[in-house]
Amino acid sequence: MRPRRLVFAGQAIVDIVLRVPALPERGGDMIATSAEITTGGGFNVMAAAARQGLPVLYAGGHGTGPWGDLVRAALGAEGITILRPADPGRDTGFDVALVEPDGERTFATHPGAETLNGGWPGIPMARGDVVYLSGYGLPRISPLPSAAQVFVDPGPLAAQIPADLLDPVLARCDWLSCNQREAGLLTGSAEPAAAARLLLGRTDHASVIVRTGASGCVLAVRGGEMTRVPAPVVQAVDTTGAGDTHAGVFIAGLADGLSPARAAARANAAAAFSVTRPGPATSPTRAALDAWLAERRG
Repeated sequence: MRPRRLVFAGQAIVDIVLRVPALPERGGDMIATSAEITTGGGFNVMAAAARQGLPVLYAGGHGTGPWGDLVRAALGAEGITILRPADPGRDTGFDVALVEPDGERTFATHPGAETLNGGWPGIPMARGDVVYLSGYGLPRISPLPSAAQVFVDPGPLAAQIPADLLDPVLARCDWLSCNQREAGLLTGSAEPAAAARLLLGRTDHASVIVRTGASGCVLAVRGGEMTRVPAPVVQAVDTTGAGDTHAGVFIAGLADGLSPARAAARANAAAAFSVTRPGPATSPTRAALDAWLAERRG
């Protein structure tokens, strides 16, 4: 069934982005070449989907204070609906992202009001809704709504999620998406196609995407063939948010009626576009992505 809207049950936080020549040694210091404060975390997934025309609702938490104000302003600018009131007792969390010259990034995060401890917020769900879950938020969204499709990205902390939290989600999800490193942590296999097969075995009915960076992704549709979907070749400037862009545009592609393979190809292209721009929320609009792809074909 084609998705009709994205309900995001992850976390939107603030990114403090510092560009550095290299990571400092322990106890050392480093002069950043530039700095930026922007909304990040799950916001990147939501913005990617919204810019492709898919209605998006934010079911996560947000706080009272300057960081919460920044997140709400960013969500409003993208036309994303906020479902919860602000937490009056604390502010939204933030991270410090160190970005090296090759685009690789390293994070340190301080959680805040986005880390909800309650259950599902009681939102009526219908067939066609897609609930996005990240590994950061699995403890707080049980039970999962039965009417919705579930898209899961376990994230960098994949290996640290307790089995009693992860296994029920894997049994329930319709799509499982992770990068090559995360797939290896979950399966013990460094080879993307082999990891995708093992991940199929860990789920009851889900299809699997293993993102392989610059080379694109491996797509394993349950009951179908394993497909390696290539990505456009680009010069990466900043890889922050590339996986988030991939997820949001993939879901939006399914909503447009694309096959999983075509949606994955479009998601690969959007992720490639995003890494050529500095910053975490650089996913293109539908028009910008179409124009970029047409220019490359030309």
